[in-house]
Amino acid sequence: MPKKPLSRYVCSHCGFVMSSWSGRCPECDEWDALEEQLTKESVTGSLAQGRPLKPETVTNSIRSDQKRLKTGVADIDNVLGGGFVVGSVNLIAGQPGVGKSTLLLQLAHTVAASQPVLYVSGEESVHQIGLRAQRLETLNSKLELVTSNLADDIAATITNGPYKLVIVDSIQTITCSALSAAAGTVSQITNSTNMLTQAAKQTNTALILVGHVTKEGAIAGPKVLEHLVDSVLELEGDAYGGFKILRANKNRFGSTLETAILEMTDNGLKDVENPSAALLAERQITDGSIVLATLEGTRPLLVEVQALVNRTAYGYPKRAASGFDLNRLNLLIAMLERRTKLKLADHDIYVNIVGGIRVREPAADLAVCLAIGSAAKGLQLKQNRVVFGEVGLSGEVRHVSHAEKRLAEGRKLGFMGAVGPVSSGKRLAGLFGVKDVRAALNQFLD
Repeated sequence: MPKKPLSRYVCSHCGFVMSSWSGRCPECDEWDALEEQLTKESVTGSLAQGRPLKPETVTNSIRSDQKRLKTGVADIDNVLGGGFVVGSVNLIAGQPGVGKSTLLLQLAHTVAASQPVLYVSGEESVHQIGLRAQRLETLNSKLELVTSNLADDIAATITNGPYKLVIVDSIQTITCSALSAAAGTVSQITNSTNMLTQAAKQTNTALILVGHVTKEGAIAGPKVLEHLVDSVLELEGDAYGGFKILRANKNRFGSTLETAILEMTDNGLKDVENPSAALLAERQITDGSIVLATLEGTRPLLVEVQALVNRTAYGYPKRAASGFDLNRLNLLIAMLERRTKLKLADHDIYVNIVGGIRVREPAADLAVCLAIGSAAKGLQLKQNRVVFGEVGLSGEVRHVSHAEKRLAEGRKLGFMGAVGPVSSGKRLAGLFGVKDVRAALNQFLD
């Protein structure tokens, strides 16, 4: 008697089911719409094999003897909420060459000093990983390496091994033997992650999965991948230099507001003690240069905003931005054209955030506007001040959070004060409040 198939192919448009793959769905004629799915028998088995579960109260669910795994870097531990939780599944993603494998090898070396660690690679050989460990000076006899692309073998190794931390690099190269689809497809990523997650939860093993990103910067694969894991970490930065920022986009065991600022050295990634001073070390005080007091999570950071305004030689002016959202820049330029006396319709405008930092919060609006106004008129900020504040379409400067932290960070580096929104609460010493962009341009540019 022939065995029942372990998988089937379901059309994502009409739901038609086939036993074999086809390029076009015979029901709705959609191309490349058939997706492989495991059958109920291969996933859940027989219902007769099920057994009653044993619930426990929430007060008894916390194990006081199961401490978090420390990474050895205080900033990374803060991002994780105090370290890796036993039995947690963590996904880390970033652009190619940003330093994901380097960072994980360093963390594995630190954790291996006290706990058994396994590094699984689906992209490199054991020899290649060893050479990188030798270069990073992270050679550790307690750190074990293996190369595999099969989720079944990795899950069995986790279940039967003594490991407290397992790193899989990367999930897009791992396949499940029950599926015939190629590695990196939706079905392979989903089922491989499910299998590895189940093994990690059963053995209280902390699992780290490395994820690829698309050319748009999103994590490759199905969105369900981010829902399956406990935390999603993103390593941002330029692959060729500058600072790297590790942030948590999802964290079931801690805050998503913390960030770790790292710098790539010859011996790997190191935490930066005073990133503001490093970012402003080579700053030249000139027109178009404004210091922004921003926040990376809950950490204040001073970065230089540079703007260049030049009359266009073509019929259509160009706007470009590095480290700042281009759509937001076009909005601010339109607002300046309408609410102030600046004439920017026939000028090319370029904005750059120095140091490879990407600024996302609206508090950067006022600094960008002052940098554009400074570059357009050839003026400089009258006094040595930092700038922050959100700008609305009417030109009003709106309140932003944690003004005290921004002021304190500026004082540490010798700035006289700050230019920002008029505080609706208590008055802050050193904060020169402005109500709109036009007043800021007239009062503080000279």
